[in-house]
Order: sequence, then structure tokens, then C-alpha cells
Amino acid sequence: MSFVELGKSHKTNNVELHTMSSIAEHSSVSAPVMDRGATPAIKRQVSILIVDDEPGIRNFLQRALAKEYGLVEVADSAETAEQLRRRCHFDVLIVDVSLPGHSGLDWIQNLGRGNDCAEVIFISAYADLNVTLGALRAGAADFIIKPFRLEQMTASIERCLQCREIKRENAALRRRIDHGAHAEAGIVGQSAATQELSRLIRRVAPAAASVLLQGETGTGKELAAAAIHRLSGRTGAFVPVNCVAISPELFESELFGHTKGAFTGAHQSREGLFVAATGGTLFLDEISEMPLAFQAKLLRVLESRQLRPVGADREIPVDVRLVAATNRDLAALAHVGRFREDLYYRLNVVHLRLPTLRERAADVPELLEYFVRRLAIELGVKPHVFEAEDLRRLQAYPWPGNVRELKNLVERTLLLGQPPWESLETATSGDSAAPAGTGFPLEWSLDQVERQHMLRVLEAAGGNKSETARRLGISRKTLERKLSSSPGGERDSSH
Repeated sequence: MSFVELGKSHKTNNVELHTMSSIAEHSSVSAPVMDRGATPAIKRQVSILIVDDEPGIRNFLQRALAKEYGLVEVADSAETAEQLRRRCHFDVLIVDVSLPGHSGLDWIQNLGRGNDCAEVIFISAYADLNVTLGALRAGAADFIIKPFRLEQMTASIERCLQCREIKRENAALRRRIDHGAHAEAGIVGQSAATQELSRLIRRVAPAAASVLLQGETGTGKELAAAAIHRLSGRTGAFVPVNCVAISPELFESELFGHTKGAFTGAHQSREGLFVAATGGTLFLDEISEMPLAFQAKLLRVLESRQLRPVGADREIPVDVRLVAATNRDLAALAHVGRFREDLYYRLNVVHLRLPTLRERAADVPELLEYFVRRLAIELGVKPHVFEAEDLRRLQAYPWPGNVRELKNLVERTLLLGQPPWESLETATSGDSAAPAGTGFPLEWSLDQVERQHMLRVLEAAGGNKSETARRLGISRKTLERKLSSSPGGERDSSH
């Protein structure tokens, strides 16, 4: 009996389950039986796992389905089923909701739902609305009430196989569309450096290997990571994480999750970012800032593909593709003991270096057009037309903040109605009020010069204070203290 049939024929707790009919009409799990059916040759390639604690149900289904399908295995518990699933791929799982020990519903909910996950058919002796809704949320393709006819089960399996084939065709089509042009991956520009980066991204994206992106701040490492995800064909989410933004003591909880009561303040269980990225891509930006104590745990997860949430007594499988990024030399950090050498080699399976905007100055006009078009819509203002002299000036500028700095300049231009050249004056033509090479007026005090230099480095670092402190060779607290102070007689030099 399908979801719709269940809704028409059962009532539980005085709640009419015919509401399931309207739910199923808007859900992909109850797609109508299509004209095309699986051929005998295709059926012989299908693998099915039956999980039920009733020997009669298991034996009946195994004997009947083995005549049609290539591999039919049985298990009497979720634990046994998980062992079988780890050893063999199954196309369809037929699972009893109520199993001894770990329930069938809990088992399915804890499975990693990757690219090629099995279709699930739940069976149960009870028509319970909450259980049925839970099955829907777990991604069930069908829900059948015991006792059932063999024809009901085979029809449900056929729908699962048809749905599975459609998913595969859609994934293949999406990959072909994504591979059509590098602009679809968010890579803007036609310079040789950009074309080479685009080619490498398209080549490594379909593989499951870890990727390490290296480049200066503002070169677009997150955009490159998102491009790798889109071109990979993975159906899960793209989850970006800035390692600088997580305090060292919360790293494990944020990435691995925790159980209720695992530590003070853990009032409820929480899934970590690894689980959020199941079937997709986890992007760890500024991975050089990850605490050494956590690096060993991350390495183990990458090698075993399993993690243990804080406070949990068992590990759970994860299906995550990892992309990491840094603007520092990880090999050098590993050499001096500030980054684990074994983790570095595990992350550095594929290494992509992102070119600076100085190296791809020919892309500046196209990037300008792209940002003007996009930001004008976001800000609700008229687009700005850059003149030939403007383009010459912008292409000659060294762009210490790279593409991010260019985007910020375009945004200020749109808001002000004209290009704010002040931030480019010193770099392109020098300051007439200062001796050559200094960039600051002679009447400024040393404190004023120091503070202005900090502000410029902060802007080049995209507002990231931790990165600014690293570039200046001081602590973040020292940076914040010096920026918050206002030396006597200092003019407002931040504009």
C-alpha cells in the first residue's frame, strides 16, 4: 500500500490519515508509475536488502524477489543490516519501522545520504501518522502496511528504480551543463591564468579527492571551492567554514556535533557541520588557524570516514568531500611544527594556486562589468560606466586586496556615483605632500603613520583582523588596542 492508499484506508488516534494523500501529491516520493519498466537484464543488476525481525516476512520476500532481482539479502536487525550495507552496495532497502534495539526509522535517519544512496521502502504493522511523517522526513520512497500483497511490493520497487534512474539522468545532465563554460563555475575572466585555473577546477571537481587551495587574501578561494562543488555532481550542500571564526575550545563541537548534556550549556543535541555537508562539500577556509589538538581528530575522520560527536558513545559514517584553503605556506608551517605534517599531506592531494589580480590584470575590465551588473541590481542603483582612462588606471593598480578590493571599489563607485580614487592615489601616483616612497605627510606623528599603515593593511586583508595582525607581526589584541586609540591631533585618515 502506498502513502496515498494508506491515507485512504486507516485512522489512528482519531486523526484521519487521508491528509497523507495531499502530502504525497506534493512529494517526490510518490511519483506515479511510469510507462517504462526495468528490463530483465537491468533487474538482474539490482540489489535489495530486506530488514525485518519476522522470519516469515524475510523468507517470503527473499524467495519471491530473488526470482526477479540479482541480489537479495536479509537482516533481522539494524545492526546486522549496517554490517551488510558497509560490505555491499544496495539499490533498495526494505526496512521494518519497528526493529529490536535500533529502530529501522532511526537507522535510516542516521545513514549518510550521498550521491548514490539507496531508495528506502518502510513496512509496518501499524498505521501511525507520526511514524509515517517521520518516514517522509527520512526520505522514504514508500510506506507499506502489513499484511501486504507481493504485487504491492514489486510495484513499489519498480517505482523506486524508475525514480533512481531519473535522479541519475538529472545528475548527468547537471554535470554536462556545469561543464559547458567556466563562467558557470563563477570564474570570470579570459586571461591565461584564469583559463588555466578554470581548466584545473573542471578536471579535479568530479574526483572525490581532497583539494587544497592556496592564494592571497581576496583571490576568490571560496568561489573556487564552490565551483569545485558545483562541478562535482555531489547533491549535498556546500558548507563553508572560516576556521578563524571558531574559538579553539568549540572546534570539535562545531564540526562534529554534540549530544545533549555533553558539556555545560549543551541543552540539546546538535548536528555538526560535517553532518550538514553530508553528500556535499565542506570548505575549511584559513585551515592554517585550526588548533593543533583538533588536527589529529580531523585527520582520523578523513581517513576512516567516520566521526564521533562530543559525548556520543559510537561513531557515525560521513560522506563529505573536503576542500581546504589558506593564504599561508602550510609546508613551511608543518616544517616548524605549527601544522601537522600528516594532515598537510592528506589535504594536499590536489593543490591549486589561485593567481593574484596583479597576475590577471587583463581580467579587470570583465570583472568590472560583472560586478557593476550584479551590484547595481543588489543596491538598486544605476550602473556606472567606466571610461577608457579609468580602465587604464585600474589595470595599472597593484590590487593588494585582489578581487575583493576591486569589488569593494565598484560598490563604493555605485553608491557615490563616481570612482573613489583616493584609495588608489598613493599606489598609482604617490603623495605630493610626502617624500618619495613614504606615502605619508611629513607633519604626521609616528603614531599617526603607524595607525594609518594598520588601516591600509586591514583593508588589504578584507577587514580580517587576525590576518592583519599576522601580516604586521603583532597580536590581535595589540592591533585592536592601537586601532581603538586616537592619538592627539590625528585627522580622520580612514577615508
